[in-house]
Order: sequence, then structure tokens, then C-alpha cells
Amino acid sequence: MDNNLFASTDKELEKKNTPNYYDEVLEKRIRPELPHEELKILNENKGREELEAAVLEKKRETLKKYTHEEVLVSATEYFKGDVLAANVWMNKYALKNSAGEIFELTPDDMHRRLANEIARIEKKYPNPLSEDTIYELLKDFKYIIPQGSPMAGIGNNFQVSSLSNCFVIGSDTNSDSYGGILKVDQEQVQLMKRRGGVGHDLSHIRPYGSPVKNSALTSTGIVPFMERYSNSTREVAQDGRRGALMLSISIKHPDAENFIDAKMELGKVTGANVSVKLDDNFMKAVVNNTTYRQQYPIDSDNPTFVKDIDANSLWSKIIHNAWQSAEPGVLFWDTVIRESVPDSYADKGFKTLSTNPCGEIPLCPYDSCRLLALNLYSYVDKPFTKDASFDGSLFSKHAHHALRIMDDIIDLEVEKIDGILAKIDADPEVFETKRIEWNLWTNIRQKTLEGRRTGIGITAEGDMLAALGSRYGTEGATDFSTEVHKLLAIEVYRSSVELARDRGPFPIFDIEKERNNPFINRIKDAAPIVFENMEKYGRRNIAMLTIAPTGSVSICSQTSSGIEPVFMVSYKRRRKVNPNDRNVTVNFTDEVGDAWEEYNVFHPKFVTWLTVNGYNPEEVQAYSEEDLTQI
Repeated sequence: MDNNLFASTDKELEKKNTPNYYDEVLEKRIRPELPHEELKILNENKGREELEAAVLEKKRETLKKYTHEEVLVSATEYFKGDVLAANVWMNKYALKNSAGEIFELTPDDMHRRLANEIARIEKKYPNPLSEDTIYELLKDFKYIIPQGSPMAGIGNNFQVSSLSNCFVIGSDTNSDSYGGILKVDQEQVQLMKRRGGVGHDLSHIRPYGSPVKNSALTSTGIVPFMERYSNSTREVAQDGRRGALMLSISIKHPDAENFIDAKMELGKVTGANVSVKLDDNFMKAVVNNTTYRQQYPIDSDNPTFVKDIDANSLWSKIIHNAWQSAEPGVLFWDTVIRESVPDSYADKGFKTLSTNPCGEIPLCPYDSCRLLALNLYSYVDKPFTKDASFDGSLFSKHAHHALRIMDDIIDLEVEKIDGILAKIDADPEVFETKRIEWNLWTNIRQKTLEGRRTGIGITAEGDMLAALGSRYGTEGATDFSTEVHKLLAIEVYRSSVELARDRGPFPIFDIEKERNNPFINRIKDAAPIVFENMEKYGRRNIAMLTIAPTGSVSICSQTSSGIEPVFMVSYKRRRKVNPNDRNVTVNFTDEVGDAWEEYNVFHPKFVTWLTVNGYNPEEVQAYSEEDLTQI
């Protein structure tokens, strides 16, 4: 194992042996729940091992508990009859304990929980945002939406989980022993049980047929280990969802073709997304119809395994497989590395290795990210009218606040990691059994504090464009979208520079390392004052932007998802009915004789469009497909 990991472990062990270590960790986790005097009384009358259990029991006594039915009714009313949104919120994000008991009635309760915790962190710093200000930004999913794990985990001290949505693990060295492979497997499982999505790269594993110094004589190659990692993902149940995994490989690896074909067989590698990292030389070989050299190790000057392939043939296979099975994805890796600001700090441990499961965040080993989306639709004034306009001033202001909130969530995540480390320590196994998990979270904690990465993006772009009267995909809509994203980037960077002035830059910030980065230079050209201040004060966060899919989040915000258009403004659902009831229309009778009524379900913002344009949505629900098409 890497000596640096042991070094970091030894430092943590030394810290652990200080008298107040456990009390500090536990106090961080429970501070919002109990007044100081009450905590002090508990501390005096109970041992450390009993303290946390007593605090959580006290919380159970003070929080009101709701039944599943009560929450579903109230949440459905909150979402104006949208049962899907109500169920998604209740099952994924409502405050609950490990037994599944629910302590929030509607998203208003959740947003108050989030605002309370974020405001607590704000108070540590100059010019804090108030709890009410934060709540108004979050309320009704209108402006700022922390995604997934932050919504579920902030202020939830019932469960020991992370606030990070995604992680990358592994090594960019040739750690292809069974020990290295199984270490990654355990790290993957340990993260998934804390609600994290995980990505890692397989390019370090030797290709099929390579000699090995054990009884097997030759390597089995990449594919069996794809299955191993996939199966591990399927085993681990997370709070509100199943495990999410990204496996990547360099096109330069001799097993790349086997990797590309691995999911073509039905039922294989079903627990992972797979993506191929394509370099510029491969794409040039495709364009020029020439051969391309694969080798192992992929970056070695003296590879032990080399073969030349027909680049066009492999490219055609990638295209065919993606058409047939939607995988593999492709990552234009040289472009990723060129544009990546964190890779300016590759010598400090921030060399990008793979991506998160959805592919929007390339990360180095043990880095993580928390996601947040701004709801673009909410910045349209007078939507779906000829006077519709985009409020760029409000959007800019909220982009500033979004970065502050994300920086606060980093501090909250460090508290969560400290809680995880305390939990690992309290577990009864000997430390040798827990060493990999301990090292994992110690490394994640270090990377979190060194880079303070955030993942700010958007959702509802399709709805925004429709509300402005623009057709998605047209030149005008694309140009406007580009300006919105440019504005977001500039204002988020401006906010990070201002936070560096007030809170300090991320610890390894060095403007000289970033001077040749293309993205930083575009910021410099577009916003010279931001860059000048960055030179003076630094930047609070190593990287800040992303475009995530925002699937379940957009169900809760009742908008289109991420940057995608609305693919269907209406679709049909069926509900079982009694044919003898009044005012019932039987559209379908199934094979067992049950009667079903069909009804149209509309995209929420289509309902807004109907209302603005003088239609009665309830009447339109009964329209035929032909009538809906005419609308």
C-alpha cells in the first residue's frame, strides 16, 4: 500500500489520541440538535460510546414523526397534485432515520432544515447570509437546488452518510495486482454505502494474455474485473437509490475493444456505465484512416505489450455499439485534460483519472463533488408571453449566492467525514480490518479541503427557452444559451474570488500554475477585473462548474431536466377504475378483466403555457392525441 496513505493514517491516529478528539467530532455532528448545556449534561453522565446514541434518541423525542400516508398526502398537495414528484421527494430527500421513519411533512420542512445548517456555517465567516435569505433561495425549488445527497444529508444526523454526490477512486500508477484491484473494489463499496456514486479507471490492469507471476500464468484481462465491480455495485443498497458506477478505459489500452464489447451481451456489466477515453492521436488516425498503436502500460516509454490496430474499424465498433445499446460513452480525454483547471495542479495530486457515473465531473483519485443547480425557468419574467424576458441581474446575484452556499456545504461535508471517521473508529473490528476504509475517508477529507471543489450547474434550460418563445436547437436559442452559461461562469468565478478575499483561497492555489489554462484565459478575456482580483486574492475553489443530468431534482422542481429539451409535453397514464362508478370512462380492459381509464399527463410548464394561452388544462386532459397534436 502507498506509504503516503500510512503517513496520513498515522497523523490521524496521533490526532485521535488527543483527549478531546471524539468530543469535538461528535459535537460537530450534533451541534444543531442540542443546546450546549444539554450536551454538557449528557457528556458528564455518559461515556463516549453512549453519547451519540443518547443524542439521537433525544432528537427522536423532539421531532414529530409522520406516517407514510400523511407525508404523501401533504407532499402531493405541495406539488399541486403531482404524485410522481411527491413520491420522489418523500422516498429520496425527506428527513428519515435508518428505520425509514419520516420527520418532514413537505419540502418546506426540508428547505428549512437546509437553510438552518447552511446559515450555521455562514456565521463562521464575514458578511453571512441569513437563514431567511437562504430559505427564500431554496424555497419551492424555485432558484437554487442542492442536488441529491446534500438535500438528503444536510442536517440529517440519523444516518452516517456523505454529502458528496460523486467520487473518483483508484490510482494512475500500474497497480494491477490482485491487492490493488480488490482495494479499489472495497473503496467503491465503502463509498456507495455512504450514498456516493463512484468512478474509476481500468487502464492500469494488464491486458488479456499478459504473463503473470502466479499459478494462472496469464492475465484474464479487463472484462472479468468489469463484472466484479459491476456486481459490487448491485450489492450495495444506498439511501433512496442503488449504487452508481462509471468504469473508464483509455483507447490506448490493448483490451479497449473487449471493454467496448463487454455490455453487448445481455445481462453483462449491468451495474456500471462504461466510457472510453479517446485521445487526439486516435481521432487523427480515424480521420486519416491510418493505424493506431495500443500499448501497456499506456503511458510507458518502454511498454511490455504493443499492438497496432485499424483505428477506423474500432471507431465504427464504438459507434455501432453506442447506437445499439447506448454504450460505451466517449470521453475526449486530451480535451478534458487541456481544459481542466485542477490538472494545473497535477503535481499536487490533482491529475484527472476518470469521471463520476454520469460523466459530467472528471476527477483525480479521492476527489469528490457536491452538486447544485440553478432553475433557469425561474429567471424568465412574464413566461410564454410576447413580453417574456430573462432577468440576468437576478441570475447573476443568485450565482454569487450559489457559490457561497456550495462553499458552506464543503464545510458541512468535512463535518460529515469526521463523523464517518468517528464511526469507523467506534466499530468493533481491529484497525487492520478498517484500514482501507479509514485511509479512503482520510484521503477524501484531504482532497476536499485542498481543492474545495464545487459543482454548480443549471436545470430547466428547455423550459427557459420555451418560456422565452425560442425553439430549442435553433441558432438564436443556442446563442442565447451560450450567453447564459458564460454569465454563470463569470459570476461564479467572481464570487469565488470574493470568497478568497474574505475566507482565504484553497490551500494549494497558485496563479502561475494556471496561466496557460485555456479556460482560465477565457475568464481573463471575458472578465479582466475578475482575473486581476484573482491574481491579488486567489480563488476559494479549485473548480466550480458542471452540467449534471438533474433527473430526480427536475422532477421535484417540475421542470425540464438539465440542458435537455422537453421530449414530450404529454403522455398517457392509466388508473384502475370500477366500470360501474359514475363519470368513469373505460379505455382499456386487461387480460384479467380489470378496467382502466386513460388520461393525459402534462409537463408542468406546458400547463402554464395552456393557461397563459387561454386553454383550460382540465378540459385539455380529455383531448385525443390528434387534438393535442394540433395544439
